[in-house]
Amino acid sequence: MSKYNFYYDESEHSRKINYKTISASNYYDNFVTMIIGWSTKEDNILQRYAAFETKYENRKDRNGEIKSTMFKQKQFKYGFASLNKQNAQFAYDFLSLFDKNIHIYFSVSSKIEYLILQLFQDYRNSYLIDVDLMKYSITKALVVYRPKEIIKCLYDSPENFLEELKNFFQNRIEYNKTNPELKQTETIAFQQILFILDGISNSPKLDWDYHMPFDGFKKYLQEKDIQNYLLLIDKEGKVDQESKTLIAAHEAGLDNSCEVNSMDYSGLRIADMMAGIISKLLKGICDSLRYHSLDEGTHKKILDKSWFQLNEIQLELYKKLYLLICEWQPAWYKSYSGIYSDDLVVFIALLNFMNHFESVEKIQAHIDMQGEYFNAFACKQLENYFNQRRCKLSIDPIIPFDEESFLNQRGAKIYFDSKKQALLPLYEGSQTFEVLSVGVDCKLTPTVTILQHGEPKCFRLPNELSEWACVVAEMAANGMNLFPTKVIFSNINGKYYVDIL
Repeated sequence: MSKYNFYYDESEHSRKINYKTISASNYYDNFVTMIIGWSTKEDNILQRYAAFETKYENRKDRNGEIKSTMFKQKQFKYGFASLNKQNAQFAYDFLSLFDKNIHIYFSVSSKIEYLILQLFQDYRNSYLIDVDLMKYSITKALVVYRPKEIIKCLYDSPENFLEELKNFFQNRIEYNKTNPELKQTETIAFQQILFILDGISNSPKLDWDYHMPFDGFKKYLQEKDIQNYLLLIDKEGKVDQESKTLIAAHEAGLDNSCEVNSMDYSGLRIADMMAGIISKLLKGICDSLRYHSLDEGTHKKILDKSWFQLNEIQLELYKKLYLLICEWQPAWYKSYSGIYSDDLVVFIALLNFMNHFESVEKIQAHIDMQGEYFNAFACKQLENYFNQRRCKLSIDPIIPFDEESFLNQRGAKIYFDSKKQALLPLYEGSQTFEVLSVGVDCKLTPTVTILQHGEPKCFRLPNELSEWACVVAEMAANGMNLFPTKVIFSNINGKYYVDIL
């Protein structure tokens, strides 16, 4: 079994979330973590990186390291198009270090969302109310509009936070009346939020939670079937004291984790540079698309054409990053985020959009329209993501059990070809089963997973129960999961009936 070494670093980390932090001009809402790794048999990347550091010896800091802080955010104002010739070549040489054998996992999590999650910690999805979408809408509004009075209230007078939040949405609804066609969907969402906020009395906490990035990485390891690994985390804080980051890694179940110094491990410096490049691109996109005043909020925001005034090496940077993020080492959990993931979705959309151009001449041919074209493409990706958020069913990747089957979340074997699934024996009369889950496949073939002799077993249901299976699956998708529970299946004169106990 191959052993893998992984290296963790982070960007845009606010050690303390306070008013000074969030109101700062250089504040970015997303906390970005990066984990890069490879099999110990592929350690030649360290040799390539050593040659890279030698080439760029003049870029080392006083500790002798090349860190992502050498890039300033203004150099990414228009993405890679803002990079001068020297920095573009540096980024090109850095991204050229990577190949298909290197694993990249990263997470993007909203700091404001974390506060909103505390506000709604006692609320759960129901068939009538999708609390997840409400959290998403509130977080997006605060991230996009950045209302100073609400952010300040979180820290100066949290007992007034809810009232200020209501005032913000009421005022936003009034502003939207100046452009009702553009803001119709947003207005409806804000009206629904106001209705829910009337029943809430909690004040959010202000401590940062480090667990989410490691929860996602653990899923990535499981998906890639990597069991023999070592996770090295950049040491911060006191030498003889474990950081909150390492503690969170251990609590997430990543036992093979330890803290080391980035001066001694170049893999950490590689992770730092990749985290810095991605976070600065994310922040550049966010700054270009967010509203800087309430009045701006009634107009459409698109990327300035400067984003698309690229030379060949700048376009090649997007293509290289596209390969690393979207093509090589594909995995469902390669990127991980919270409920509010707009920046991540738009970032991935930008990589896809830039990658489809064969040359800069193709971009320049319609330079004045590229912002509109990208806006339409990104909005479609956001719509797809938003529709996914509506579905509460698990969308974890299918991991094959063998060539013709896989295991569902309950641990039952399911055939890719539903015709091979055994039919649940329903004899004349009524039978009671301990049902764990119900589903339908793409052909609307109904299936049921039951507990049989202490083990989960999946059976195909008669086609006559397809409509019933679709109904309960839709209920689960909207947050109303009825199972596990006992279910009575009845076969009376060749007709099938179901009673959920």
